[in-house]
Amino acid sequence: MDKVFFDFIKPYLTYIDEGKIYREPFNWLYTILAILNLIFPLYVFYLAIDNNIFDVGAKFIIVFLLLWLFIAFAGWVSFQIWWDRKEKVAGISSDKDDFVATPVFSHFIQTSGEWIGTWIAIVGFGTALLTTIFLGDEARFFTQATGLGFMGTGFLSIILMPVYGFLVIIATRFLSEIFRAIAAIANNTKKTSGPTI
Repeated sequence: MDKVFFDFIKPYLTYIDEGKIYREPFNWLYTILAILNLIFPLYVFYLAIDNNIFDVGAKFIIVFLLLWLFIAFAGWVSFQIWWDRKEKVAGISSDKDDFVATPVFSHFIQTSGEWIGTWIAIVGFGTALLTTIFLGDEARFFTQATGLGFMGTGFLSIILMPVYGFLVIIATRFLSEIFRAIAAIANNTKKTSGPTI
């Protein structure tokens, strides 16, 4: 009876201490985000139809359809990023580590940066390229109407959007590596110093 009174939640505490409570939900989150990235281009197409995109001039329709191909490609690449990383987040820390949440969260920061940077590079480049070539002075109208005003237009944006995407990937990778390094040093120090009194 005493054992039950004092040890009833021991399996739950072990689940927390071994880090499974952090790794498994992130695995599910990565799966959900991967699937949402596949669905998102279809949602964009639905919104475009709902906003009567096909009732405007022919050049706007052509730009939208070509841009949608960039969005669909970015969604497919993003799906692959999250799907690949979901397998890796499960092994990011060991059951024996004392610091288990930091590596998992830093992995999420890294993967989020890879995803956002990829979107900026692909969709930003596509938006700038297509609107600059086909729409000229009307490019700002199109990007504002489609909610892509933050992407930028013009020849400079064609070059800068992939650079911005790359910088996002680098910055988030750097930040996540700092967090992981701190957790690795802390875990290794704990292992080599032996038990504390």
